[in-house]
Amino acid sequence: MEYFSWALVAVFLIAAKEWGRIIDKRCNVTQWSFTLTIGILLVALNLLVPTEEVWFKGQLHPVYLAITLIGAMWWVISLFLVLSYPKSAALWGKSHMLKSMFGQLTLVPCFTALIALKALSTASMPYYGGALVFLVMLTVWATDSGAYFAGKALGKHKLMPNVSPAKTVEGLLGGLVTTMVVVAGVMMVSPEQELGLVIGVTLFVALVSALGDLSESMFKRVADIKDSGTILPGHGGVLDRIDSLTAALPIFTLIYIAFWM
Repeated sequence: MEYFSWALVAVFLIAAKEWGRIIDKRCNVTQWSFTLTIGILLVALNLLVPTEEVWFKGQLHPVYLAITLIGAMWWVISLFLVLSYPKSAALWGKSHMLKSMFGQLTLVPCFTALIALKALSTASMPYYGGALVFLVMLTVWATDSGAYFAGKALGKHKLMPNVSPAKTVEGLLGGLVTTMVVVAGVMMVSPEQELGLVIGVTLFVALVSALGDLSESMFKRVADIKDSGTILPGHGGVLDRIDSLTAALPIFTLIYIAFWM
């Protein structure tokens, strides 16, 4: 688990460098300054809270809980920014400080949530935490895949054309329907779960993941960049691959604490 947390720092540093392009795509100093800031925060977290102390007696470490809660509040704010775009961009579009703060609020809570979920593994259930992380990823992948194919086949009504012209209402609904495959899988593996709760949580996390995607699209549009990076040829950057997870992971972690701890 300790090795996992340090490897994760490296991945998030790449994402941070890519967010630096959103802050200022022309200034390498700004990009590396933001990357350094994220690096210091994540290294400090790993040193301050060793992985074996992330959970204690069924309670999430206060530092991790506080950061994850702040992340959830950020996604409420982000929802309003996305819904009011492009008017909202007048408030933050030219502010390096605000875009840097938005990047920290996007990346750091995602990191803490991912570590928190993974750290739920125990000697008797060594794969439990990993299974939870995989479950969130499956939900996001199902949402994205369903939205893509439903949008291609049925898409007529634009979801938010100012933010992401390619996304449609039909695509979003198709993505939500596809997540029922995840629900079916959960109920097969763990039939003692309450079906209504599993469906509700899955749909809500899917909607939140769509917000993460739209939020990054909004920031890239203002920055006038198509992809966050080029590290994954044909797929953009790391940030493009985890944008939905940055929203889904903190929200799922808090829901897990509320309903299953």
